[in-house]
Amino acid sequence: MIFFAELLAGGAIEGARPERGRFRSYLLGALKHFAADQRDEAIAAKRGGGLEHAEMDEEMADAAAGMPDAEFDRQWALTVLARSLNRLEAEMATEGKKAHFDALKPWLTVEVDSTPQAVAAEKLGLSLEAVKVAIHRLRKRFRDAVKAKIAQTVSNDGDVREELDALMQALRSA
Repeated sequence: MIFFAELLAGGAIEGARPERGRFRSYLLGALKHFAADQRDEAIAAKRGGGLEHAEMDEEMADAAAGMPDAEFDRQWALTVLARSLNRLEAEMATEGKKAHFDALKPWLTVEVDSTPQAVAAEKLGLSLEAVKVAIHRLRKRFRDAVKAKIAQTVSNDGDVREELDALMQALRSA
């Protein structure tokens, strides 16, 4: 939280330019610089710098400094998926389809177990074919929610496709 407060208060966020690359890459670089500064301050304090540090800040700095870019990308991808899933769940609850979402959610995530679609069909009072269609439609809505979430972070439509590719790559390399 301190990282974002300093990023916004210091005006450093204004240095992010779409023509210079992805916003996610800018944030990763800024986080690495922040972590390095936190580490430098901690070392200075050990030498008598008189600075007071919260334990959480040191842990965050150490974690961020040791975080490989691939892990940062993976966490970004998982966050995008989780937020998109939450958005879809909220939309379906608003539509009065929370039970459908809960029953079909396993086919959106890695939670799919040995539960056959026929069980979901029986639970929802639908035919097996209707459940297959509902899963297909839910997956499309989920893809649309992910695209919308990514579109909020980029400046043009072409970048959405590039970010989706980066998301898929981050999940594959996990």
